[in-house]
Amino acid sequence: MHSFDVTFAFLFLFFFAAVSNGTSQERDRAKIADKDKWDLSKIYSSDDAWQAAKEKIIKDIPTLQQYKGKLDQSADQLLACMDLYFGMSKEFSRLYSYASMSSDQDTRESKYLAMVQEMGQIGSNFGAIAAFVEPEILKIDKNKVDAFIKGEKKLEVYRHYLNDILRRQAHTGTEGEEKIIADAGMMADNSQSSYSILSNAEFPYPDVTLSDGKTIKLDQATFGASRALPNREDRKKVFATFFGQLNNYRRTFGTQLYGDVKKNMFYMKARKYSSSLESSLDANNIPVEVYYNHVKSVNANLPTFHRYLKLRQRILGVDQLHYYDLYAPLLKGVDLAYNVEEAGKNIASSLAPLGNEYVSIVKKGLNERWIDMYPTEGKRSGAYSNGSAYDVHPYMLMNYKGKYDDMSTLTHELGHTMQSYLSNKTQPYATANYPIFVAEVASTFNEALLIDYMLKNIKDDATRLSLLGSYLEGIKGTVFRQTQFAEFELRIHELAEKGEALTGDKFSEVYYDLTKKYYGHDQGVCIVDDEIKSEWAYIPHFYYNFYVYQYATSFTASAALSEKVLAGDKEATKKYLNFLSAGGSKYPIELLKDAGVDMTTSLPMELTMKKMNRVIDEMEKILDRMKK
Repeated sequence: MHSFDVTFAFLFLFFFAAVSNGTSQERDRAKIADKDKWDLSKIYSSDDAWQAAKEKIIKDIPTLQQYKGKLDQSADQLLACMDLYFGMSKEFSRLYSYASMSSDQDTRESKYLAMVQEMGQIGSNFGAIAAFVEPEILKIDKNKVDAFIKGEKKLEVYRHYLNDILRRQAHTGTEGEEKIIADAGMMADNSQSSYSILSNAEFPYPDVTLSDGKTIKLDQATFGASRALPNREDRKKVFATFFGQLNNYRRTFGTQLYGDVKKNMFYMKARKYSSSLESSLDANNIPVEVYYNHVKSVNANLPTFHRYLKLRQRILGVDQLHYYDLYAPLLKGVDLAYNVEEAGKNIASSLAPLGNEYVSIVKKGLNERWIDMYPTEGKRSGAYSNGSAYDVHPYMLMNYKGKYDDMSTLTHELGHTMQSYLSNKTQPYATANYPIFVAEVASTFNEALLIDYMLKNIKDDATRLSLLGSYLEGIKGTVFRQTQFAEFELRIHELAEKGEALTGDKFSEVYYDLTKKYYGHDQGVCIVDDEIKSEWAYIPHFYYNFYVYQYATSFTASAALSEKVLAGDKEATKKYLNFLSAGGSKYPIELLKDAGVDMTTSLPMELTMKKMNRVIDEMEKILDRMKK
């Protein structure tokens, strides 16, 4: 991790968002019971306590300069600098977590938004002052670094960090260059921040009148719910209205996204990488071939995806599947609804294969105010887990609405939470931060255990069909949809790197062509209507810098690992729990190899596709029985 971005990276890597970004903004937060709201006082007892801690770190940051020019003098000097550097990073992450989660409770509250912005400025200052660290370490011969560690055992916790700096020698600048790059961090989140404010708080979401005469405002929450309406004409109107309004603002959304692409290009050039993709992936030592091969593999398996879409068409009983049919309930009269208490019991039972200690911690998270559970007015959309307050337990933001998907999202976020909890408990701060590449393994692993548990306890054909359909929906949304997003990211960055200016219309053109390919539009599998070209403006993940492909790679990894655990393989279970506790002590490819899966091969994808086809086979058999 480069010193210039240590602050922002430490924050972002501990936040893990769910694929869904819908929220409901119709509840009064004051009416939500305290037990269903997170308790941020465990981080700081009050806003005043936060202010005091913030003032302290502002005074402390300049003290890091006392080690400038001295890192190669002795092991003691290097150790003292590392301890101070990572100690400040830990406190900064804690401060940022409190501010950002306070802001997420109500994105309209300017006080907490200002606190977040303050932390951004402090982070940039921290990065600028710390800009000397990596260049000085790079000047130390590796044999000398090894000798320092051998002579001073306390340096061992920083071995991976130090070796990683030496690995990236060609991409680290002089002290002056590092300072400029660090100062640029003040502007790095502008596009993402403006997108978040526009989409969450200020966008003029349209009204739509449904077939029952009811008129609703299609914000992110109601669109997420309304796209699943049982009435097909309602769904068609909802999609046309929502994406039509996004299209009206494609120039603004396009300017924001292009700004983020240009930010990534700035860091690519400043770091002397050949592409934005390489720049992003090299932070965790992921070869670009892993990305390219994954996209290629998913494209090769589109026929299996199209097989599922044809199955969906059969279940819905429509002559031609359209994009607005993709979220419709598969079965009428099968209402998979679970309140929070029921969801908690099902989740705890499903996680039993991982042992009593694992389950007991999950129950603490469910019952001891680690979670902000319900949607409220102005609350941030979607769901995430935040484990960046190292000395405190992780926190989760939810927008729970009582459906199976909400229960699945809850166990998904609990997977992130458990990995953060176990890594923070087991690893020193310097190696607790696990890489993005492995971040979605624990979450999708939990989802696999949940659906396995539910299927073992439900024998009714219609309900089983619905649950199996939900599993396939998970593959659709995680493996295929996220890879489609990843390919979109790749294409727009490649266009920009070739010198082409990107506009909202260009984004729409690229997105529409990809969507038609993935959903088999030209083969008549699923018609992608014209308004879908604007869907890219609805996706916040495009501001996460080549993040989304890891949803898909993690899903295939967790599919391979969960099969072993569910089969009762005790050694596989032990390896998996060790993986959850390993943090960032190794590079992600190595961490997953230790867990029992090799992501440099196509085997995880092959196993996932085999399971997908098995599920489709079972669903077709159930349909045949139900028809008889």
